[in-house]
Amino acid sequence: MENNKPLIEVKNLVKSFGDNVVLDNISTNIHHGEKVVVIGPSGSGKSTFLRCLNCLEDPTDGEIIFENENIADPKVDINIHRQNMGMVFQQFNLFNNKTVLENIMLAPVIIYTKKAVAEGKTKEQFKKECYDKAMELLRRIGLEDKANVYPSTLSGGQKQRIAIVRALAMNPKVMLFDEPTSALDPEMVGEVLDLIKELADEGMTMVIVTHEMGFAREVATRVLFMADGNIAEEGTPTQIFDNPQNPRTVQFLKAVL
Repeated sequence: MENNKPLIEVKNLVKSFGDNVVLDNISTNIHHGEKVVVIGPSGSGKSTFLRCLNCLEDPTDGEIIFENENIADPKVDINIHRQNMGMVFQQFNLFNNKTVLENIMLAPVIIYTKKAVAEGKTKEQFKKECYDKAMELLRRIGLEDKANVYPSTLSGGQKQRIAIVRALAMNPKVMLFDEPTSALDPEMVGEVLDLIKELADEGMTMVIVTHEMGFAREVATRVLFMADGNIAEEGTPTQIFDNPQNPRTVQFLKAVL
């Protein structure tokens, strides 16, 4: 049964920077449609774990199986697999010399034009399809009037929503969010979290590193609590937030809730 097979299998993942072991033999699975939220104190390895999932950080040891391939193997063309893994960073990472529309269209046009031409479309036809998709995504987030402006004119919340729909333009199979609201002013956090909640409701598979505990409780199907480079505890939001078993989890939640 294909759907019972995890979308991502993490096996004995280790990440070291010199003598500093940041991830210490982590194993977990992420299934289709799951919303896995990763919480824990600063320095626990949360962001490094997320960045290892699409090999933005090369694992020191272990395997990450995605679509039946160990993408941690240096012989694998990671760029092919990254096309199916949308990534949203803390700092937006938009191209400031390109308009909002150009930012959203850039990756699909560069990566898929050759395939579209091989399937019988002209470059112009495919570019029009990318344009239509980008405008549809902008309409969805209420920012179609910003299509031809540059990112420098946008608020932080607008930039982050653009960054999210830019990742969606590639039709990813999983979305990875690395503290997507941590760089935002407090009044802009809600508009970004609302968009992520919408995607969650639509069934998108997600892994989200966040400090927003209320959001984690609301969106997650499973919560991973990380401490000292390990998954110290995992479970449903109710299990983790209402009945944590690990003393480290209890200590962390007392400090943040």
